[in-house]
Amino acid sequence: MGVMMQAFYWDCPVLEGQAFAWWKLVKQRVPALAAAGFTALWLPPANKAASNTSMGYDPYDYFDLGEFNQKGSVATWFGTRDELAALIDTAHGAGMQVYADFVIDHCSGADAQEVSAVDGVSRWTLFTPKSGKFPRNSESFHPSRYESWDQGQFGGMPDLCHRNPAVYTALLECAEWMINTVGFDGFRFDFVKGYGPWMVRAIQELRGLRGTQPFKPFSVGECWDESRTIDDWLTEANTWSDNPVRAFDFPLRYRLRDLCQTYGFSLRRLTDPGTVLIGRSDGADLAVTFVENHDVVRNDPIIHDKMLAYAFILTQRGYPTIFWQDYYNWGLALPGEVSGIDALVRIHEDYAAGDVHILYVDDDLYIMQRLGYGEKPGLVFVLNNRGTWNGASVQTKWLDTDLRPAAWRGQDLGQPMPKRTGSDGWTDLWAPPRGYAVYVPR
Repeated sequence: MGVMMQAFYWDCPVLEGQAFAWWKLVKQRVPALAAAGFTALWLPPANKAASNTSMGYDPYDYFDLGEFNQKGSVATWFGTRDELAALIDTAHGAGMQVYADFVIDHCSGADAQEVSAVDGVSRWTLFTPKSGKFPRNSESFHPSRYESWDQGQFGGMPDLCHRNPAVYTALLECAEWMINTVGFDGFRFDFVKGYGPWMVRAIQELRGLRGTQPFKPFSVGECWDESRTIDDWLTEANTWSDNPVRAFDFPLRYRLRDLCQTYGFSLRRLTDPGTVLIGRSDGADLAVTFVENHDVVRNDPIIHDKMLAYAFILTQRGYPTIFWQDYYNWGLALPGEVSGIDALVRIHEDYAAGDVHILYVDDDLYIMQRLGYGEKPGLVFVLNNRGTWNGASVQTKWLDTDLRPAAWRGQDLGQPMPKRTGSDGWTDLWAPPRGYAVYVPR
């Protein structure tokens, strides 16, 4: 699947001195990201929001990406539509995809209040956007004569009624426009628990065009819940669909948080069901894995040994996502070194393929092999939870083969030694204290 960069965090334009210029900054970073092995960017909501200093999760005009003077400026907090187009073109030129954060549960910043004909309550539901597209009134929101209630409401904002044919049609038109005209390659659906999965399925059934070539847009949903709820959502969203939507693996993220933060965490838990990646037969295809994002990092950040989590998701199956602040602001990229995210991204792109085989696991040691596929030969990942060097003798798929440590990190300055497998594939593999090592065949 490649490796995705979440190219923003909360209030990033002001915190990095890039107000109304975030698209320009991300564009500058594209060549280096592509060279490092990243294959996609996830951008924040690009549409005009309720104010011009908003992260976009309170959408006002879905068809204004920074070209109409409303809500305080022409540009969004991230920049103008032309600057967004330049970023997308640059990413495509570097072989990267670009995903839009699509907020279709609710709206904000209405121009006037209206009294609902359904319940007689006055709400801010009259939207007259300057793009002239997707105007809304009280019938566009719950309660409506088309539907009184759906799965949930977010932040007290007016809740779109997707069963209203005008709303349904406008959102499909917006999605098609974002793919075929603006140039996005797919979507991250915000707060999918707030509306019917059938709405996501309808968008997934759209076909994009690159020139004359059709393509299926990538999509991932934010179903922030435990694994059973995510399973149910995936099943319903993907039934009768030939372009399945993925889901962020929140249960795995919290398990990895415990690995990094909790003394005595048993590495056996990494093999237990209860995550999207491990708990479903199609989990490897549908799990989008991550360590931090713009939401969890604000109230439940991983403080200690975060690279253990990144090493896990960048050697496992699934579609790994790297968080901008970890990579840039908190110094975990470490280009040119063996102990940072860059080394693991390169391993993911050059070696991580094929099925997963657990070669050894106990409370303090986890050894996993990727069997390889096509031109990617596979790898062995060793994770050590002890305060001393730890390893075990395991039987790999490689016979009479030299294995070299390509990435490692731990709580001392030692480094793992190259190994050679016997004629039966056996060898001993080690990782540093409270650390990891990734071995690849020469």
